Amino acid sequence: MERKGLGKRINEVRKDRGLTADKLSESCNINATYLRQIEGGVKMPSLPVFIDICKALHISPDYLLQDDLEENEISRIREIEALWKDASPSEQELVIVMIKAVLEHKRK
Repeated sequence: MERKGLGKRINEVRKDRGLTADKLSESCNINATYLRQIEGGVKMPSLPVFIDICKALHISPDYLLQDDLEENEISRIREIEALWKDASPSEQELVIVMIKAVLEHKRK
């Protein structure tokens, strides 16, 4: 995971939301200096801090990580999401049963 890309996105979203570093750090219960280090790519946030930042900014983790995810991963997730949205409730249930069966078979 590239620190600068993640930090840059956090910084851009924070500014877009009209938040100061002090205000965001307060919302996340972290030191403003630590937040500035994250935004500058000097530090990598822990998972709990990353989640707090996402919540405070009202942004999805995948948006902040999109520079670090392989395009193939993103496109597959979007493809699955589109198929899921187009499926009826009974089709969704069938898909869940099928996935569970495949995973159970693979684990044996």
